[in-house]
Amino acid sequence: MRIALFATCIVDAMYPRVALATVRVLERLGHEVVFPPGQGCCSQMHVNSGYLADALPVVRNHVKAFTAADYDVAVAPSGSCVASLGHQQPMVARAGGDEELATAAEAVAGNTYELSQLLTDVLRVTDAAAQLGSWFPHTVTYHPSCHGMRLLRLGDRQKDLVASVAGVELVELPDAEECCGFGGTFSFKNPDVSAAMAEEKIGNIEATGAELCTGGDASCLMHLGGAMARRGTGVGTVHFAEILASTRRNPLEVSGPVELSIPRRPARPSSSSVPTPTAGGPR
Repeated sequence: MRIALFATCIVDAMYPRVALATVRVLERLGHEVVFPPGQGCCSQMHVNSGYLADALPVVRNHVKAFTAADYDVAVAPSGSCVASLGHQQPMVARAGGDEELATAAEAVAGNTYELSQLLTDVLRVTDAAAQLGSWFPHTVTYHPSCHGMRLLRLGDRQKDLVASVAGVELVELPDAEECCGFGGTFSFKNPDVSAAMAEEKIGNIEATGAELCTGGDASCLMHLGGAMARRGTGVGTVHFAEILASTRRNPLEVSGPVELSIPRRPARPSSSSVPTPTAGGPR
């Protein structure tokens, strides 16, 4: 299958390793991943702030980029951005009087999946250890982000995938359904309320005794991770795609900055060199 990656703004700008992990997981299953050029923001922050006119060209750009690309399905490692495509983009186009764009936006959104949706509903991945070679010998808890829960209705897809990783110990998060307080521009406009919500969530994360908190939205994990670092909890955050990408051969390092180790490319052999076979297995 040919799968188009919608990287999303925050992943592209701040957490490119999440995009890398997504690609590795899909390629491990034998699929081809392509990156439609010209893609950018989904317009969520514009819409949530009430700037529909400013959101219109952003929507038009996204639809153009993904309509022009050749792929079977699209995927994004972000519940909030995938939700925005279906929940907001057609509305923005119709508010701007562009019914043709609205119809095209609905078509693009209808063929775009959040990562756990794609893995479980389309690619039929139910056992990450057996089907992906995933290995992560750490204690983690799971925070379900609001858009994934309430708009995409992901249920336990992300959590179940993490639970099926070899070596992982998954502990339940008290009041998991409560918002972390990020809410995109909400955290900028209402910083005191946002911080108070984060503090309550962090208290519950600490109560689990987990080393790491995982989830499916880099923005929520950034919000919680930053607050926990300032608080000195010693608990980190990691996107569930990175956990799925972690293997015994190429594990996710959690000492210091949490990041997937990226082996260096071997030097290109000279014409007189004899190629050396490499070991197989998950990368």
